[in-house]
Amino acid sequence: MAKKCTIDAKGVYYRQLNEQIREAVRNGATEIELENICGQRYIGNSIKSPVHFLIHGVPGQDLAMFMRGATIRVEGNAQDGVGNTMDDGEIQINGMAGDVLGYAMRGGRILIKQDVGYRVGIHMKSYMDKKPVIVAGGKAGDFLGEYMAGGAIILLGMDSTMDESAPITGRSLGTGMHAGVIYIRGTVPEYQLGPGLQLEAINEEDATFIRSHVVDWAEAFDKDVEEVMQGEFKKITPFSHRPYGNMYVGTN
Repeated sequence: MAKKCTIDAKGVYYRQLNEQIREAVRNGATEIELENICGQRYIGNSIKSPVHFLIHGVPGQDLAMFMRGATIRVEGNAQDGVGNTMDDGEIQINGMAGDVLGYAMRGGRILIKQDVGYRVGIHMKSYMDKKPVIVAGGKAGDFLGEYMAGGAIILLGMDSTMDESAPITGRSLGTGMHAGVIYIRGTVPEYQLGPGLQLEAINEEDATFIRSHVVDWAEAFDKDVEEVMQGEFKKITPFSHRPYGNMYVGTN
């Protein structure tokens, strides 16, 4: 049976809040509901236990940093650094998220209902049998997938707060990318791509992979799977796993 715990974070400093969370986990809590969250940082950091968090409000920077198996649902927006070096587990953000989401994440999954900021998925990588995934329902800022080394980003461009004329993603898409894949639902002008990347149509295997994650994204945010999958997807992959190798290694 689940052991539930509710913590009212109104006026509580982030250090004290995180001490209360760790104490609840040590006492066997498996479901932790956090009320009145207003910018407190580092919530869920390094949690290894299969704890489910439900957050009401806007958590501060580095939500779920180093997280290793918990699940977090945010009923609102989130600030920068969500899932920093995340190892496992799942995060659902029922709103927008800020910059540097998924920095160096090497496992787990992050689902965002709407837009994300700059440098999302930077240094994202696969680790052993883990393949991290980010699904964002809206649009993204510049440098999406920068220096990406593994995993997958799926950008749907649908549920966005940005102007309709704004591009699905900003400039320098995938700069330095040397592994992994970025799926974009819609059109991406090639001038927005970083160097050394190829833009092509998806195949049947790609479509199956996208659907497997879109099904969960749609369920999390009450969306229509078939409407999403009716869109035209493109995939972005690197030509080389060492795009800048010739800059550092001389040739004979």
